[in-house]
Amino acid sequence: MRLLLTSDTHLPLRAKRLPDRLLAELPRADVVLHAGDWVDEATLDLLESRSRRLIGVYGNNDGPGLRARLPEVARADLGGLRFGVVHETGPAQGREARCAARFPDLDVLVFGHSHIPWDTTAPGGLRLLNPGSPTDRRRQPHCTYLTATAHDGALTEVTLHRLPPR
Repeated sequence: MRLLLTSDTHLPLRAKRLPDRLLAELPRADVVLHAGDWVDEATLDLLESRSRRLIGVYGNNDGPGLRARLPEVARADLGGLRFGVVHETGPAQGREARCAARFPDLDVLVFGHSHIPWDTTAPGGLRLLNPGSPTDRRRQPHCTYLTATAHDGALTEVTLHRLPPR
């Protein structure tokens, strides 16, 4: 099962549209996971229309329309793994232990908010992934997103994709 992970698209405030490379990945993915801060409903509509399956949550910058359509936390079994998606996980220091305590039933937690790519494993095995942002790099050298494969209870081919400067 091919996964596409993204977050913090912030359209149309940080960019006018999603990058072409990210859009080209949508039909290749079996599941698209978006960890919040869409900002506009048009981006949700676009991803819903172009994705085989979309799992998304709202973020702190998402208004009432998005909050009415999306949960704060989403969960799904994908490729034999228990995934969760949430926008905020708090400060980087102590994140692994905090998330392992909050989500003891998950194998993988996808999160956003910081715009900083993240890939760590908490004590007990919870994998934490932040795809960064495809539109707002903040203090990072590149805008980013992640792809991965989930199959037979294993997460493999986790790849951070760096986008060219706009």
